[in-house]
Amino acid sequence: MATAVSTLSRNLLRLTAGVDWSLKPGEGEEAMSPDLKLLVWSTALAAVQMVIAVLGAMLQVGLPKLIGNREDMPAIVGWAGRAERAHRNMLESLVLFAALVLVAQVAGKANATTALGAQLFFWARLVYAPVYLIGIPWLRTGVWTVSVIGLVLIFLQLV
Repeated sequence: MATAVSTLSRNLLRLTAGVDWSLKPGEGEEAMSPDLKLLVWSTALAAVQMVIAVLGAMLQVGLPKLIGNREDMPAIVGWAGRAERAHRNMLESLVLFAALVLVAQVAGKANATTALGAQLFFWARLVYAPVYLIGIPWLRTGVWTVSVIGLVLIFLQLV
């Protein structure tokens, strides 16, 4: 399991290695802060988690059951159930993250600390998803705590 997480982490880092996290705008573009870029990437992460959760549910109960009104649907268990719960947790956290990042932007309080908070949130959530899918409870809680610390750092710049 640790090898799978390590491999996944390396591959995810390679995928994001070419991402321009700078504040420099392209020609004819306005600058987007690191906080806003990470909000966009966090939204993309939530979408990927949604697809994984739907695929897991489809493998367990079948497409006709998911397309229907879902009455009397059996519980989704195993990795598919964990994928569903991880996605739901991401949505709950994403609402808080989006609110904090957007308020920081509108209030003109985005700074290095809010950027650090956004980075902690995003990278912790990126690690959280596969850790939850694999089913490593204590590590999952530790990674979740790091994402909450990111939220707190942003919040503290706003109060």
